[in-house]
Amino acid sequence: MADFIRLYEENPDPRRVRQIVEILRNGGIIIYPTDTVYGLGCDITNQKAVEKICKIKGINPKKHNFSFVCADLSNISHYTRVITKPVFKMMKKALPGPFTFILEASSQVPKILHSNKKTVGIRVPNHGVPRAIVEELGQPILSTSIYDEDEIVEYSTDPELIFEKYQNLVDVVIDGGYGSNVPSTILDCTGEEVVVVREGLGQLEEIL
Repeated sequence: MADFIRLYEENPDPRRVRQIVEILRNGGIIIYPTDTVYGLGCDITNQKAVEKICKIKGINPKKHNFSFVCADLSNISHYTRVITKPVFKMMKKALPGPFTFILEASSQVPKILHSNKKTVGIRVPNHGVPRAIVEELGQPILSTSIYDEDEIVEYSTDPELIFEKYQNLVDVVIDGGYGSNVPSTILDCTGEEVVVVREGLGQLEEIL
């Protein structure tokens, strides 16, 4: 059964963060809060963990678009090809925040995901918990959001209900309080024009 760990957005307990990172390093799956919806994540370099997430969500890893949750923009060049100046400027303005930027993937990404991925979603949430975890881990975590079958609330927002549902499927559920049920805004930056793939919590007029 999964551990249920309470972490506060402001100053997450470093001891507990280390405990979670140890679980990630050992191939564990975590559910964690963000500035939008709760996410399902694992160490991007652990192939078995990536496959486990695909199984939990019933998706094909070769076709699904995952995001990489980063602590900041300092290491994204490992995972992306050339980012134009206007796009980088926009990312600096938008992040940390409720945006996912789809960029051309570097040659590292297909190796990590064992797929032919040409693109990667980059996310830097404006939330202390995932960023503390990623900083301690030293690399991004693979991320996909948790959908709720309830059509009225598309995403699960209550950590206790999330724990009830996923306690036998994941290793840790982090209780960071109630989540939002509005996902991030997704921007495709791989073409000449930035394309809005999904309008979510992020306010476009603030960054365009």
